[in-house]
Amino acid sequence: MIKWAGWLITLFGAAHTLGALTVKSAALHAGTWFSGALWRDDLADMSAANSAYWLSLASFGPPLIVVGLTVLWLNHRRITPPPFIAWTLGIWTLSGAVVLLLTPWPILLLANILLLVGIRRAGRHDNPAAHARTTQTAP
Repeated sequence: MIKWAGWLITLFGAAHTLGALTVKSAALHAGTWFSGALWRDDLADMSAANSAYWLSLASFGPPLIVVGLTVLWLNHRRITPPPFIAWTLGIWTLSGAVVLLLTPWPILLLANILLLVGIRRAGRHDNPAAHARTTQTAP
């Protein structure tokens, strides 16, 4: 489950970033980005180039790729990711869902659920004594 979550998070971030650069044509503004023109741009009244930058390279896409790859890296080394990754990403996903309902946020929510369940299951397997305490029946 952790591996699936890591792949979903990585692919979501990559799809967002690459989609913005290609489908939304953000990459057409790269010349402006690297010319220094955005240094003087007003964030309250964004130019098309600034908006394209924030939609693509400065969006949540690249950090999601890093989070997803970190989850995969940890899982590959048999290290259970800390739950705060899933909880933080889950809260962020749900707040984004409230703001922008018609986006693919359910994919990230699924990844969060898979990650939390995987972390919980890994915790039980890592500590057999704790698992035994929770499965014992009362006399």
